[in-house]
Amino acid sequence: MTETAILPHADGATRILTTRCGLRLEVLPATEHDGPALAQFFAQVSEEDRRFRFLAACAQVSRDQLDLLLHPDHFRTESFLVFEPMYGDLVASALLACDGKLDTAEIAVSVREDYRAHGIGWALVDLLAQEAQRRGVRRVISIENRENRAAIELEREKGFTPYPFEGDPTLVILSKTYR
Repeated sequence: MTETAILPHADGATRILTTRCGLRLEVLPATEHDGPALAQFFAQVSEEDRRFRFLAACAQVSRDQLDLLLHPDHFRTESFLVFEPMYGDLVASALLACDGKLDTAEIAVSVREDYRAHGIGWALVDLLAQEAQRRGVRRVISIENRENRAAIELEREKGFTPYPFEGDPTLVILSKTYR
């Protein structure tokens, strides 16, 4: 399990996330003020990473997609931004989106390529699972492109089970049940 400490912050709770390799990062709930930083973040990730994250090819993330990340309701949806504290660089984005009954939550994570292999994705899957459990969610899923082998392997290591995505053979659902 990843170590997470919660500290106060003007825009909400700041979490200090320590990855399994000892990297310490600041995790904040996204706000509308983060729009430019989030747009720049997704402009810096590869086209393949955007395709894996949004399950569609796109040269840039649309305003509507950004708005969903910048205006979570903080109950059924939560959007987290992960910053490297020394330079203030946005290095990852993580989303938790619960269904109306709070039975199932979908998670999605994007990590900047130059910050991969430091355990950030691993730590964010833990954080999102903890948030889902805190809300009483029974099952957490992730929908992945079958080509996204790194994400699928990470989620399998975290106890997620793969299932076919009905109607689209290019996708797979990874699911973990908590109760």
